[in-house]
Amino acid sequence: MQSRTRLRALWPFAPYALVALVHVIALATHSPLAVPTKALLMPLLALPVVLAWRTLAPRGAAVLLTIALFFSWLGDEAALFFPFAPELPLMLGFFGLAHVAYILLFLRHLRVRRLPLWTVVYALWWLFMIMILGPHTGSLLAAVGAYGLVLAGTAATSARCRAMIAWGGVFFLSSDSILAFRLFLSDAMPNWTSPAVMVTYTIGQGLIVAGALLALRRGETDPARAGIGAADRGTELSHEH
Repeated sequence: MQSRTRLRALWPFAPYALVALVHVIALATHSPLAVPTKALLMPLLALPVVLAWRTLAPRGAAVLLTIALFFSWLGDEAALFFPFAPELPLMLGFFGLAHVAYILLFLRHLRVRRLPLWTVVYALWWLFMIMILGPHTGSLLAAVGAYGLVLAGTAATSARCRAMIAWGGVFFLSSDSILAFRLFLSDAMPNWTSPAVMVTYTIGQGLIVAGALLALRRGETDPARAGIGAADRGTELSHEH
């Protein structure tokens, strides 16, 4: 019964998945459909959130999720909405705010375990990206470094949540990693990496939102979360004594 309920909850993602597929194919084939389909992605991903709004608790978590999608949309369409301003700094700023919203969502409302030790790989990822790409970023070094920190923060804190969200964090980080190389080492990147950016991005965002909605639905029982929470509380009490 619970699996059927979760399956029904995923149906509103169908328009997003379809448009994401069309967008990736359009990118790969250099079709003019790439531009309008990209603009539709985040609004369509927000559709399941809107449809499930009354069933989501706490409401603050739903608001953070919506904020993350809104700023992701602005980041996607920075050139369209703000043609008078430089695109890349705006993208970094808007997506940075989206990541801050995701981090708050993961830490305050969706965490089910302590931070795994393996997430140290995200700190190593940040150091590697700065070392390789830093010399090519010019005046954007500080902005790129700061954005990398919040991106790594999103990936790390997602690892404290259910597996679907954790995998979403991995795909999101993979997408921005490929994009960073395309932006700052474009001559070294083959053409297929352009659709690869959007494949990983759309999967990452979709997994995060789907995982969050499954976790936030009222009345959902999550034995794993309850068990981990109880274990953590027991450990904390033992430390106090």
